[in-house]
Amino acid sequence: MFHLDNKIALVTGGGSGIGRAVALLFAKKGAVVCILDMDEQGGTSVANEIQAQNGQSIFLKCNVAKQKEVDQAVDTIVSKYRAIDILVNNAGIAHIGTAETTREEDFDRLLDVNVKGVYNCLHAVLPIMKVKGGVILNLASAASWVGLSERFAYTATKAAVVGMTLSVAKDYLSQNIRCNSVSPGRVHTPFVDGYLKKTYPGKEQEMFEKLSKTQPVGRMGKPEEVAGLILYLCSDEASFITGSDYPIDGGFIKLNS
Repeated sequence: MFHLDNKIALVTGGGSGIGRAVALLFAKKGAVVCILDMDEQGGTSVANEIQAQNGQSIFLKCNVAKQKEVDQAVDTIVSKYRAIDILVNNAGIAHIGTAETTREEDFDRLLDVNVKGVYNCLHAVLPIMKVKGGVILNLASAASWVGLSERFAYTATKAAVVGMTLSVAKDYLSQNIRCNSVSPGRVHTPFVDGYLKKTYPGKEQEMFEKLSKTQPVGRMGKPEEVAGLILYLCSDEASFITGSDYPIDGGFIKLNS
């Protein structure tokens, strides 16, 4: 079950965190993994790790907020592999602030990456997928369900991702293209470590434990756990699922109220 043999998978933000976990798992399950990331060192490292384990992977440096860069990356993938069967829109950035304290430039930056970046990838990949069908998986967030304190711009962009997921699922039913999203709660990634180091110097461990306990299960999620759900939704075993958003949040959404 859950094999992706000979599938061509494009994973944005595949150089670290959840994207890295997805890339490694997809490769293990037989997919050819094409990694798009701004982080050349991280993206190259993941591609090399896959190749060292006898998997197939390439890395393409790409800013998903730039349509020309996305189009060029997709053209490179299609010229090499003739198809894109799976698209995982994982690349995203976060921001702390309310509607009052969020600066215009920060709001625009989140829109560019988290919303326009997803659109750019959809715009480039959907015409390719229409030939024989495919699967799209977008990364939303628990924030899109409940809202998070001082995450105004982030919450807005992730709610937009859920809306785009529903729209694509409906528009491309007849082309055999499925589109779903997942909404993680707090997941322990390098971003979390960097945020704690920058925001709470000297109190990283204390704040890590405090944030971990906001999930009813008492800990943060692991990137590999989110990757497992994404694998299922992108596999043939999930062929009856489209237009849905799946929380994976340690009970945060439903059990904290």
